[in-house]
Amino acid sequence: MPTPAPAARSDRRTSPASPPVAPPATPAPAAIPPAQGATRRRATNTRIPLVALGGVSLLCGLDAGLVRLEVWAPLASQRAGDVHGLVMVLGFLGTLISLERAQALGRNWAYLAPALYGAGALALLSPAPVQLGQLLHVEAGALFVVVYVALWRRAPRPLVAVQVLSAVLALGGALVALLVDIPSALPWLVGFVVLTIAAERAELAQLVMGPRADRAVLGLATALTLAVLAALVLPFGDRLVGIVLVVTGGWLLRNDVVRHQLRLTGQRRYLATALLAGYLDLVLAGLVLTGFGLYGGTGPYDVVVHGVFLGFAVSMVMAHAPVILPAVLGRPLPYRPALWGPLLLLHAGLVLRFTGALAGLTVAWQAGGVVTVLAMLSFLVTAVVLVVRG
Repeated sequence: MPTPAPAARSDRRTSPASPPVAPPATPAPAAIPPAQGATRRRATNTRIPLVALGGVSLLCGLDAGLVRLEVWAPLASQRAGDVHGLVMVLGFLGTLISLERAQALGRNWAYLAPALYGAGALALLSPAPVQLGQLLHVEAGALFVVVYVALWRRAPRPLVAVQVLSAVLALGGALVALLVDIPSALPWLVGFVVLTIAAERAELAQLVMGPRADRAVLGLATALTLAVLAALVLPFGDRLVGIVLVVTGGWLLRNDVVRHQLRLTGQRRYLATALLAGYLDLVLAGLVLTGFGLYGGTGPYDVVVHGVFLGFAVSMVMAHAPVILPAVLGRPLPYRPALWGPLLLLHAGLVLRFTGALAGLTVAWQAGGVVTVLAMLSFLVTAVVLVVRG
């Protein structure tokens, strides 16, 4: 999930022999003018329904996931199982990512993108024709590209260009799902999620790599996009996508600064654990995709899909929630040790699920899937409680 840009480094150097300097006194907070306070409240009131729309998409997607697992589900709809992937990726992740980007742009029209992503997810689950929800996702994707282009014009940097490319892949995935089928859209949606996260994490990699981080991620983005295009026309194109995923996950494992924070405590160790576990899941998904291809069987397909969208993407959501949600909602989500529970439960469930999927153990696969659903529900409840309690 998008992370805030790192703070600028100071050029000022202090000699080790210099005496300690007392920190400056903290100034009293300035009063917020009434007009500015009203504007902030209106912006927050606009974002809260959109966050709720993403939350509803998540709940519906989890229900659809239970349908796909062929276990008990609150709403046992075969249609929900068929559109499960689109609801989770574009309905849930698309809504949250485009909402954060709309807030960064600061234009009212930009909030139409998350609104259309969420509305599309609900339309997919409604009695309306499936094409209606898919068309709404196409419209959301087109508007999302416009939002990113506006952000790039404001800051024409390589990493922002990679994010523009991620939105193009989201739009392409929605179009392929509409015109071809949902499985064919999978490489496009994978590219959307992977490039979004890689570009944002590269912001911090610049602290140790400098401009090389920009060039590296731009190269990976180009390679992944070409592989996604190849997957449409070449029989081995999906395996090329797998190779790029392995390289991307390996690059993030090697260069993300959080790998040095596992020895720390509190929120920094939590962040590092979530991110590194997500990178490992991305590498695993890439290896399986390279070895088996997209149509190499239901077991490998399950590992690829959920390795990227649960192990990698949802780990990023859990890791960055204490940073991103306060910026979106205008309310704090303080770090508490309780956040470890859903994170550990998610990855324990994925281990069980992947073992069952690859070994053909249906009961283990179903049990692992149910555990991952419970992990995401517990994270949602924990986040809501922490926000309410402040």
